[in-house]
Amino acid sequence: QVQLVESGGGLVQAGGSLRLSCAASGRLFSWYTMAWFRQAPGKEREFVAGSSNSIRYADYVKGRFTISRDNAKNTVYLQMNSLKPEDTAVYYCAAGGGLTSEVVTRSGRYDYWGQGTQVTVSS
Repeated sequence: QVQLVESGGGLVQAGGSLRLSCAASGRLFSWYTMAWFRQAPGKEREFVAGSSNSIRYADYVKGRFTISRDNAKNTVYLQMNSLKPEDTAVYYCAAGGGLTSEVVTRSGRYDYWGQGTQVTVSS
């Protein structure tokens, strides 16, 4: 069993930056594929970025967001720069068992989810 706790969300102006953190409990953190998803009001949950044996970004955040992980601290981060109003959403951290050569973007691949943290970008 893995528990995930996100932090770092908040209100920021367009063009600003935020760093989200996701702390994981349990052992073998380095064995998990870790990912960030987001869900805006009235929209489906969508993939943002993931870290496995490779790193993958959604096209709409590529070049602006960076995912990283510190396996010694059981933590994955999402550095978000050049934020836009359309980035406003609840951001979720997710963990899926096993490492793969390519990051899977389908939410069903992930077994554990955090409670989410709100990110609001004002124009």
